[in-house]
Amino acid sequence: MDKTAESGADPLLPTRQSLLFRLRDWQDQAGWREFFEMYWRLIYNVARRSGLNDAEAQDVVQNTFIYLTRKMPDFQYDRERGSFKSWLRVVTRSRIQVFWRMQKPDEKFVADPRFCGSTYDIEEIPDPTADAPDDVWQREWEENLLNAALRRVRGKISSQQMLIFRLSTVDELPLPQVAKKLGVNLAQVYLARHRVGKLMKAELQRLRRETE
Repeated sequence: MDKTAESGADPLLPTRQSLLFRLRDWQDQAGWREFFEMYWRLIYNVARRSGLNDAEAQDVVQNTFIYLTRKMPDFQYDRERGSFKSWLRVVTRSRIQVFWRMQKPDEKFVADPRFCGSTYDIEEIPDPTADAPDDVWQREWEENLLNAALRRVRGKISSQQMLIFRLSTVDELPLPQVAKKLGVNLAQVYLARHRVGKLMKAELQRLRRETE
């Protein structure tokens, strides 16, 4: 029997909220795998932009998910208190802060007034770069949303259509050049770009509703 249905969760709840409910069961390997695949790159990239090297950022990812497995059984997600996006940002920043305090105690920290006095006991975060933490998070969040949408759309289209979309949008190649490069006519390029673009727009809108 489906764990969500068995536990009494409303199947009509937004995907992120129902997934968080599933994560309260640390033995739900499929739920945790989905959560990890969706967000590990985001956590890793934010850690890198906070001044950590590759190995240190991987440690932050691991520590974040270990922390979540301990906290999730008693976790109650209340959207009235804020979005999933804001919640994950606080969790990620708190784990980066803990890493800096434990592994780099001599490094300088800067106070972030947005976190002072919060219920998460986050009073300061490392800022070895000149980039503002909110800007870093927003850029990485948008990139993560785009990649998540691409992964979901990939199963609905052909590999050629995905390649056309990537070349014409991500790589920003002129459409005639895409057609020549792939050996297809221009009409196919227009149609593929339109179809994939429409699917991507719908998927991004859905992800934003769920998380923001």
